[in-house]
Amino acid sequence: MTTVIFIHGTGVRGREYEETFKTIEKKIYAERPDVKIERCLWGDKLGTSLLASGASIPRYDETLALDEEEEEDKEILRWKQLYCDPLYELRLLLLKPGEERSDNPFAESPLDELRSRVDNFTPSDKLQAKLAEAGITEVFGEAREAVIRSNAYNEAWDNVSAESLGEYSNVISRAIAAQAMLICYQQEKYAPVLTNAKLRDQLVELLSLDLAEAELGLGDWALEQIARLALPIGTNYVVGKRGAVTNKISPMPCDILLYQARGGKIRDFIRETIAEAEPPVVLLAHSLGGIACVDLLVEQSLPKVAHLVTVGSQVPFLYEINALCSLEFGQPLPEHFPEWLNIYDLRDFLSYKGSQIFPKVRDELVNSKQPFPRSHSAYWEQDKTWEYIMEILPR
Repeated sequence: MTTVIFIHGTGVRGREYEETFKTIEKKIYAERPDVKIERCLWGDKLGTSLLASGASIPRYDETLALDEEEEEDKEILRWKQLYCDPLYELRLLLLKPGEERSDNPFAESPLDELRSRVDNFTPSDKLQAKLAEAGITEVFGEAREAVIRSNAYNEAWDNVSAESLGEYSNVISRAIAAQAMLICYQQEKYAPVLTNAKLRDQLVELLSLDLAEAELGLGDWALEQIARLALPIGTNYVVGKRGAVTNKISPMPCDILLYQARGGKIRDFIRETIAEAEPPVVLLAHSLGGIACVDLLVEQSLPKVAHLVTVGSQVPFLYEINALCSLEFGQPLPEHFPEWLNIYDLRDFLSYKGSQIFPKVRDELVNSKQPFPRSHSAYWEQDKTWEYIMEILPR
């Protein structure tokens, strides 16, 4: 029986690992129910934490900022803004020049009908099924209420005409979907829709059709404004929230620093998991997990391991800059190193190609259509990811 061992990357702890593990189980068992899938959760035991309760963190006014990608796809840029602020497009509509209306003052207008549907909305059976698939059934009502109670939602109606009904129903639908995703993120509920752009777009389409029963895509004034106005999150916010921001983001870079300094314990943890597994073994490793697996497989011959799969891996880059601890630049992979599949995404800036660095590597590209950093965690919901993995699973 083939055994797949999932080794996670930086910053991952118990609950997030378990949600990802469930996704991996579901994807593999759908085609290969004969495969055994094992955990290798090193983060809970060996990952970093603030051992002195943050005593080293001062308050200061300096920060680093990443330049925005100038040629970023408009749709991805739209969602990059909505992930941070679900009401972003609704606020943009407040800047839209007023449109002349031809409504009959003595009859209910299409706008009144749309608003009534939004305010008294009940999802159709088809949408209910999609909400369940997306993992946001429990928070959908809360998300809709948050949107319709907002000033942005209520004030934007003044700038909307019947002719832009389709556009506005799309804007409202994206706001509700983005709000639901934000609630999930804040509550640490790792719903599939958080990293699955296809599922997200299907959800928005169904919701918009339920709301307006109108053809989608009737203009997109807000999208053009987003492309022009997309503003980075201000430095002052980070300064004022430094403790909370540190708690949120520190596990990722700190796990990397810990591994570079004391990675032996993490590699030993992986090796012990392999030793207990039934061969042949496939190591499925994300991000830092891939670095640890490559270092382990360079240092030791592990005949049980038939294949290594790295996803969103920095190994080729570390090797090229001579920072891979197990192998200096110019040294080849040892003869005992197993077959290696490397999956990357052009929008994941923490993923790299390996085939021009290591002859044994087979590179495969996926496109999550997610902005960075969400793209770094979006591999598990991509059909292409699983096509490539299924091809190499031993039978």
